[in-house]
Amino acid sequence: MSNTSSISELKNNIRLLEAEQELKKQLLLAQIGITVISLKPVNLIKNALIDIAESPFLVENILSTGIGIATGYVSKKVVAGASGNLFRKLMGNVLQFGVANIVSRHPDMIKTYGQYLIQHVFHRKEKEINP
Repeated sequence: MSNTSSISELKNNIRLLEAEQELKKQLLLAQIGITVISLKPVNLIKNALIDIAESPFLVENILSTGIGIATGYVSKKVVAGASGNLFRKLMGNVLQFGVANIVSRHPDMIKTYGQYLIQHVFHRKEKEINP
């Protein structure tokens, strides 16, 4: 700010500074209100869930893990079934863990292989129908 030479300029500069101070005070109070609202637990949880829902990688990882667990469970049921044999139960658990691990770590490879198999099965049937 420049040096003022008269009392009227000094009073005018004081009023301008007071108005600027009041404006900054109002802006600060408004920002505090917004911050208090955003830090409420309900809003924190809501924002976290929105972030989770919008994250394509997280949804894809959850989906591939779920498919891996389901595939492992089905493979265990196929091997062990309702058997009371301890060895079959152990092998079923090992197979369940292995299949779930492989499917959840390599979903793209499994998807590509599945598409390849489906394509060849359907093309083979079409060739047999239309010789």
